[in-house]
Amino acid sequence: MTEGRTVSSPTTDLPPPDVALVIAAHPDDAEFGVGATFAKWAESATVLHHLVLTDGSKGTWDPAVDQVALIATRREEQRAAARALGSTGACHFLDRVDGELVASTTNRGRVAEVIRRLRPDVVIGHDPWKRYRLHPDHRAAGRLCVEGVVAARDPFFHPEQLVDGLEPHRPDALLLFEADEVNHVETLEQRHLAARIEALEAHRSQMATTHFYRAGEGDPLEEFRRREARRLRDMGDLVGARLGEAFHIVVDQL
Repeated sequence: MTEGRTVSSPTTDLPPPDVALVIAAHPDDAEFGVGATFAKWAESATVLHHLVLTDGSKGTWDPAVDQVALIATRREEQRAAARALGSTGACHFLDRVDGELVASTTNRGRVAEVIRRLRPDVVIGHDPWKRYRLHPDHRAAGRLCVEGVVAARDPFFHPEQLVDGLEPHRPDALLLFEADEVNHVETLEQRHLAARIEALEAHRSQMATTHFYRAGEGDPLEEFRRREARRLRDMGDLVGARLGEAFHIVVDQL
């Protein structure tokens, strides 16, 4: 299973950045999108940051769940997942209500502020142009990522932040996961897949809803692990690699 259409000759393997920031709609989205790549970059001492835009409060099928407790649980799971990837950065939380994220000017400003403060060389996020995407938070998160990058680089966007001592910042590359058109693959080794799976399994509250959703009749955990391995093999096949994670890369418009 590939992430979308693929250009004829995708590029491969950015130089490991000094600082990387992934902007995700919910806890666990980042690990599904860029988990193994983050594990690879961590080996080169990349400082890895997460920005999670919603509180994850709808991440359950149990109508009787305590949502306040679920929010706290998902924060801790996100931090544990980041540690599993080797992150030495921080997890930042915008805390918008799950399912109600909008690509507003206010939210764009918050994203731009984080980019200006952390000054990442590479920003990673959802592809806002992916066709047939159902989840509204993923669409909004993709827009906020892309528009936040634009706002962070130009001084007349959110100029009040510059008064507070921040400076405009322009990353070197933007990677979009779940890409509608794949034009870049990060090639990976088995240990990076293992770190990705460990990080995903740290999101224990999501096992029934997300991880085991399409499990067959066997052990659902083992089926989940096999499915993740198949995904990375399929993406690696795009460039003749053993394993990979696929993206749409943007560099020329930054």
